[in-house]
Amino acid sequence: MNNGKETLINRIYNRVIFDELLQQEDWVQEKAKVLFEDIEVEWMPHPNWFYRISKYTLPLIQHPNIPPTQYLNKVAPIPEDLENYVLKPLFSFAGQGVVIDVTREDIQRIADPQNWILQKKVSYAPVIQTPDEPAKAEIRLFYFWPGNAERPIPVNNLARLSKGKMIGVRYNKDKTWTVEPLVFLNNKWQSTNHINNYYGSYYTFN
Repeated sequence: MNNGKETLINRIYNRVIFDELLQQEDWVQEKAKVLFEDIEVEWMPHPNWFYRISKYTLPLIQHPNIPPTQYLNKVAPIPEDLENYVLKPLFSFAGQGVVIDVTREDIQRIADPQNWILQKKVSYAPVIQTPDEPAKAEIRLFYFWPGNAERPIPVNNLARLSKGKMIGVRYNKDKTWTVEPLVFLNNKWQSTNHINNYYGSYYTFN
């Protein structure tokens, strides 16, 4: 329903990673069979190029908001303070293969350093109060960029709480109060002129 009127849905955006789907429990894969049914709708997943550039571009971007990153095969010398770095495979997903507590031995064991990056750690602040211990928060913003718009428009968000070393379910299996909260954004987000002014503001956690 759209403003009380039935509206035909022609296209649905989903973030399913099929390699990850095949690793899920049987009941999850059973529900996902709808993605393969012959129905009159177009599924819109991430484009194929997303997986190629997601982490690959990080060493090429020099920006205060991007943690310093290098292709592993170009790291020389190896930093002495490896406790401040993470080691990531270029073409993985959902945190798979990431080495958080990096050692020189970890780096020396890698046979294809051209397919890895060494990235400066980002320290999340545990500022969200919960009944047992504070949690860290991550908020991802989703943008659409219509052809007639000067800038991308924020249309949705994904928020996650974590008490583990990384954000994600696999790092919080023994933790409590690490749900995905609902994030409310101020109405001014709808104006592309206010995107920069309101980035990082007006978050309400439930």
